[in-house]
Amino acid sequence: MNAVIDESGWHRGARALPSDNYNARPDGCVPGLVVVHNISLPPGRFATGSIEALFCNHLDCSADPSFAGLEELRVSAHFLIDRAGGLTQFVSCNDRAWHAGVSAFAGRANCNDFSIGIELEGTDTTPFEAAQYDALSELLRVLRSRYATLRQAPIVGHSDIAPGRKTDPGPAFSWQRLRAALRAVDQPLR
Repeated sequence: MNAVIDESGWHRGARALPSDNYNARPDGCVPGLVVVHNISLPPGRFATGSIEALFCNHLDCSADPSFAGLEELRVSAHFLIDRAGGLTQFVSCNDRAWHAGVSAFAGRANCNDFSIGIELEGTDTTPFEAAQYDALSELLRVLRSRYATLRQAPIVGHSDIAPGRKTDPGPAFSWQRLRAALRAVDQPLR
């Protein structure tokens, strides 16, 4: 795998699946925060293709009762790491993905403006796979090598930037395991 993010903000080693659900970052905004999420569609089911369909506006909302209400939803993330550790990119890192919603971090609102959103295929209560931690650690290393602003940037959960509204990545996500993987590079978390 060619693990590098090019000038246009695309990871050369990831599967590219461009989403229309993005826009330009505000002038002067650069990535300075990483937000870790979890997602599964339908809830608790994996490898259905529904996450990709949602982020690319192709989800058949009649396919499952749990999809009710998703028809008008326009969301995305920069990256998705599936259960096997596969990496898909939906939005250039240079652009603003629509992953955080109403959010704030360190007194700064609208986290989409200055963050990279990484979705892990999973749930709050299902343990994540070793391959996902490996892929996440490698992705963070690649992001830091491309964006100096991410070298010491915090890595937080969706729940940290939208408390009371979001719970992901949830208690099944091991921050300790991620810390151990990144300890050598002194990457601050939360």
